[in-house]
Formats: sequence, structure tokens, C-alpha cells
Amino acid sequence: MRAVVMGAGSWGTATAKVLVDAGTDTTIWARRPELAAQINDAHTNADYLSGITLPTGLVATSDPVAALADADVVVCAVPSQSLRSNLESWVPHLPKDATLVSLAKGVETSSLLRMSQVIAEVTGFADDQIAVLSGPNLAREVAEGQPAATVIACVDEARAADLQTAFKTSYFRPYTNTDVIGCEIGGAAKNVIALACGIAGGLGFGQNTLATIITRGLAETIRLGVALGASIETIAGLAGVGDLVATCSSPLSRNRTFGARLGEGATMAQAQEATNGQVAEGVKSCSSVRALAQRHQVQVPLTDAVHKVCHEGLSVNEAVSLLLGRRAKPEIYRD
Repeated sequence: MRAVVMGAGSWGTATAKVLVDAGTDTTIWARRPELAAQINDAHTNADYLSGITLPTGLVATSDPVAALADADVVVCAVPSQSLRSNLESWVPHLPKDATLVSLAKGVETSSLLRMSQVIAEVTGFADDQIAVLSGPNLAREVAEGQPAATVIACVDEARAADLQTAFKTSYFRPYTNTDVIGCEIGGAAKNVIALACGIAGGLGFGQNTLATIITRGLAETIRLGVALGASIETIAGLAGVGDLVATCSSPLSRNRTFGARLGEGATMAQAQEATNGQVAEGVKSCSSVRALAQRHQVQVPLTDAVHKVCHEGLSVNEAVSLLLGRRAKPEIYRD
């Protein structure tokens, strides 16, 4: 099996390292030739994973045509809002029998499509050729070889099992699932909730507040996921609760870091600087997840508040007052 990881950011690079460590022949595509050269010559990616030594067996190229040639597995490791444009340029070079794996966690702003749906629409590939990988997978910890687990979801169980073999290492344990929707909604929503947790931390709030946001964020994720056809068990698993807890709790999380800077009083531009120019997916996903929820008549008050802070000028203190001022209701409700 030959794999190619299309995208050399922190998670794309960590994923490529996992594949090589698993014994899978792997190439990584980097947009910038100088980054590809650094990976090949110095076996590092100083821009995104400084201090991590990459396997000598990992080959990098800045030529997408060469990268995609004869690939059995194509891992899409670009941000969610740029996935469509990248795929459009890759389509003529995609092997027709390849498996496409999405790492992106988000909902496309323009169409409100999940990432697997974007892949299917742009490439014309059947659903059983498209998989998603999602879980509590902070890139640096995975790249360091710390024990972690993930979920590989595909409607084709046999294909998911093949991918499981391609990704399995002594430190990285993949589980299979057929619930693509649940994995994708869990991954998209957690970025938004992590922003809310970061904001709370930046305001100086403690663990009670953090636990409240995580739990109520999970409730929003379950409501939206179920409305779209997801399984509650998936959202209660690694791709839901697991990813949510890791992203909301760790200082390595770009979304939590971005939110923390907002809570401390920074502007959007200043908060972006705190993430070293890397994309905090929740900043855009808060709007698309909110719109998707509105389409399905699902209440997502935390997501709505994050959207208003990021895009409508609501102050973080006003957002707290807005959430605490909502009418009292049962913990579990159906409206």
C-alpha cells in the first residue's frame, strides 16, 4: 500500500510520521518547495513541529502530480475551508481506485457540507471510497509517540479495516466505525466548543466553568449529530467526547489558545498571532456549524455565542451574560 499525505502542516506531518512508523510507504506533499526540501534533507518540519525528528523513510515533494501518482491512499490534510479548491486541482491526478481519507474537521461555510461530502462532490468518488480519521489527536503529542487512539470511519467496513492496518503503530491505535456523520460532526463541533473553553480560561474562570462548557457543548453536538443521522455512541466515543476533552483542555490546541487570547482582551488579529499563523478551524466552523444547526432547527447556544464574538462584535463578557441569562430549563430537553 502506498499512501500520500496532501498537506504538510502539523497534523498532516504527524499523520505522515504515523504511516511511516506503521510500515506504510508514504509521501508527503508540501505546498512550498523549501519545506519539502527541509523534510527530505533535515528530516524536520521546523515551521509546524519544531524539535521533532521525522523518519528517514518519509519522502516529501512539492509536486502534487508526482505525489499522487499510483497512490492507494490519499490523505487530505489541508484546512476544511480550502479543501474544495485543493481537491479541484488534484482531481485530474487522483487514481480512480484510491481511498480518500479526510483529516479536516469542519463544515464548509459556503455549502454547509461535511468534509466527506465535499470530497464526494468534487471528485465523484463513491461514499465507500471515502473515509475520515478523527479522535483526540493533538499533533505534537502524536508526533512525539505518546499513546493515542483514533477512529477511522468509512461505510465500507473492509476498507476501514485496511486503513486501520496502514495506520496502526505501537503508540497509535485506530478503531474502525461506519458512522462517518458522527465522526465528522464531533470533529467540527469540538473546535467551536474549544474556543468557548479558551475564552472562559482567558477570563480567569476555573474548572467548574470548563466542565460546564464541555458538557453543554457535548449536548449541542449530540443534538446536531442525531438530527443529521449520527449515532449517539459515536459522539460518546473517541471522535466525540475524546476529541472534545483533548481539544478543550490542552494548551496545544490552537482553538483553545485562540479563545484564551480573546478572553484576555485580544482582538481577532492578535489572537491569530498567538497561534503562529496556523488556522484555528473553530473561527470559521462556528458560523457553518451554527447555520447547519439552524437548517435542522437544533439549538446550539454556545456555538451561537462563539459566532457572535468572532463575527458580530459581541464582547466576551456580553457572551457570558447572554448564556447565563437564558431561561431555565431541564438538563435534557427535546425542543
